[in-house]
Amino acid sequence: MSFRTTHFVVPVLLLLFGVEAATAQLLAPLRIGYTDHEILIQNLEDYRTIQQQLQSEYESSQLSLQTLAEDFQSQVETYQKRQPLLSEARRTEREGELAQLQQELQEKAAEAEQDLARREAELLSPLFERVDAAIKKVSAEKGLDLVLRFQVGPTQPVILYANEDRIVDITIDVAREMGIDVGDDPVSDN
Repeated sequence: MSFRTTHFVVPVLLLLFGVEAATAQLLAPLRIGYTDHEILIQNLEDYRTIQQQLQSEYESSQLSLQTLAEDFQSQVETYQKRQPLLSEARRTEREGELAQLQQELQEKAAEAEQDLARREAELLSPLFERVDAAIKKVSAEKGLDLVLRFQVGPTQPVILYANEDRIVDITIDVAREMGIDVGDDPVSDN
């Protein structure tokens, strides 16, 4: 073999081996797993504490809104009793004031709901980060290429079918990684 032939054959062989290695990697079976975030999150002690805290904040905001609603209702009743005695201009003015109060009450209720949703997201964020870190660790240990979330919502699973021979449920492994006891056959409350 001449220098020229060797110069040509070696790169071709390297290219072929590289293509073969890349093809083998592409043709290797994809290892897919799934987990159920809800089971993991709901079984964390921190979750129960957060839920109690959120419930307390919800009740506090509802109490405040209830006080405002009772005040509004009282003003409406007072207006209705005095309405026949009021001039047309004063009635129009008072109705405008009551409409404004009702609008403010609705805005405060919406704001309280948004604040509670923001607070929940803020409090749950560290829990989701812990779950995600545990999922990454278990996935790497099991050699998984892809992990799906089992539930998006109570009625919207991401997985419609799972061949149990090829798809791996890592929920229990992730729970163990996080030190949570969910039993050997967890069932979500959803």
